[in-house]
Amino acid sequence: MFQFNKMTDSKQHYQVLDALRGVAAIIVVCYHIFEGFSFAQITNQAGDGLIRIFNHGYLAVDFFFLLSGFVINYAYNDRWDKMTTASVFKRRLIRLHPMLIMGAFIGLVCFLIGGSQQWNGTQIPLYLSIITFLLTCFMIPALPNSFNEIRGNGELFPLNGPMWSLFFEYIGNILYALFIRRLNTKRLTIVVIFLFIAHSIFTIGNLSGYGTIGIGWTFDSVNFFGGMIRMLFPFSLGMLISHRFKAIKISYPFLLSSILLIVIFCVPYLAPIKDINFNGIYEEICITIIFPIILIIGASSKEKPKISTILGDLSYPLYIIHYPIMYLFYQWLIKNEHYSLATTYPVALFVVILSIVLALLLSKFYDKPIKQKLKKL
Repeated sequence: MFQFNKMTDSKQHYQVLDALRGVAAIIVVCYHIFEGFSFAQITNQAGDGLIRIFNHGYLAVDFFFLLSGFVINYAYNDRWDKMTTASVFKRRLIRLHPMLIMGAFIGLVCFLIGGSQQWNGTQIPLYLSIITFLLTCFMIPALPNSFNEIRGNGELFPLNGPMWSLFFEYIGNILYALFIRRLNTKRLTIVVIFLFIAHSIFTIGNLSGYGTIGIGWTFDSVNFFGGMIRMLFPFSLGMLISHRFKAIKISYPFLLSSILLIVIFCVPYLAPIKDINFNGIYEEICITIIFPIILIIGASSKEKPKISTILGDLSYPLYIIHYPIMYLFYQWLIKNEHYSLATTYPVALFVVILSIVLALLLSKFYDKPIKQKLKKL
């Protein structure tokens, strides 16, 4: 989701981490395919709504936050004597915002194609759709029941739901540039410990009531506070790992890490037993232990997988443009009462391929050229 910094040629570039970002982004797309079956079941009252494949795909966002903290600290931490806070903000905007605007535009187009209506069928006038698009471009979120909450299910960014994570990513970047970068390793460790405690209470205690840590996508008090904790803990943990990082030797790091990610994301939902939230415990283990291990394996490697450039170029554009297409897919599932891959695999496969191809094209012909021009300003 969140692009790594290629700000200098004098530092090692983590090719395996680039590739893992791409793997995780593809898994997110697959997760959202199966989320569509769940959403259609719930909407049509036709099933339990459980996601049975890639059930924990939503944890890819937490993995992205971890990677982002690690690489941002690695790229900038020893360069503050040569940079200003404003210059860092400019770099981050150049890296993230062009595709964010494109994601908002594709969201607008897909919303219009889908009939300009909320999930309950309420028609939305064109001017509200355009206003929502403009607000999204400036990362101004929609509050529940506000005029620009045009899809009707409470999303921060109703034209492109996953932008909620970029909203919190921007907050993390601001906090890093203003405060977190000033912490030495000892103080950062203390902060991470406190964040871990808050994160564990929120996750294992199921304070969201969702049964998962899938929070941050809307603007009620639980989601905003939970979204902040969800971002800040892995983001700060990634920075701490960067501070203390020591490479290890391991064979086939990309293959091993990719398999670990796929297995983690495919674990089914773990139902509570006697009020013990096993799913929350699993999420906490993944974010606190397994993801950092995968990060260390990837960062330790000097391997340059042939596919790493493609996967790295693909990851952020794919993450930011695929969900508007998913909205149309979800509408089709609901209308035609389809609830499984068995009856929809040609369309589902088309959606995945279309998302990947569109992301690669936008990366090559839009994102890279516009970044080069913006860097010269």
